[in-house]
Amino acid sequence: MTGSAYWNPLPEARLIVNDPAEPRFRAGPSGELDVGFGKWEDRNWLNVPGPFYGAATFTCLAGPMVAPRNVLTDEDGLEFVYRQPRSRTEIVAVLEAAGSEPFGGYACDGDQHWTPEGVRAWWAGRGCVREWAQNLAVEYEASTHELAQREIPALRDYVSYIDGDLQHHLRDYVIWLSGGRESGPLAI
Repeated sequence: MTGSAYWNPLPEARLIVNDPAEPRFRAGPSGELDVGFGKWEDRNWLNVPGPFYGAATFTCLAGPMVAPRNVLTDEDGLEFVYRQPRSRTEIVAVLEAAGSEPFGGYACDGDQHWTPEGVRAWWAGRGCVREWAQNLAVEYEASTHELAQREIPALRDYVSYIDGDLQHHLRDYVIWLSGGRESGPLAI
């Protein structure tokens, strides 16, 4: 198999931030995509591989409200991207989540850091991520706190994504990272 079915969201995101009809978003000084000041080394371990990620975010919990199909919070309220955006609507939602985060803890330079080996390693450790999401959903089900209750569907969605389409997304992402060719066994 050659080629990849991976859809890179960054070109569309650049169009959105440079669109005068979308004044809520801003481009960086050179017209480039600017979603925050997040640093790769500070990223949350729960982020799904891809260009967007949450790093040292603040616990305002706005991300899951504006991007419920893409952003979750961990037990400390720190935001992370559990599903990379797959449409313009989801890109707008992730950009809104990043823009709502007061510390600027998001970034979109993941493609510069992820390698096929790194994606495979993340996938190999997915059991820990899945277990974390399942356990937190169970804990939140016993809670009467409104914010905890609101997170349960997204946590369940994350588990379902890990069990389903995420493998195909990551396989295509690995092929894309490898320049459109397989770079070793895709045992992910």
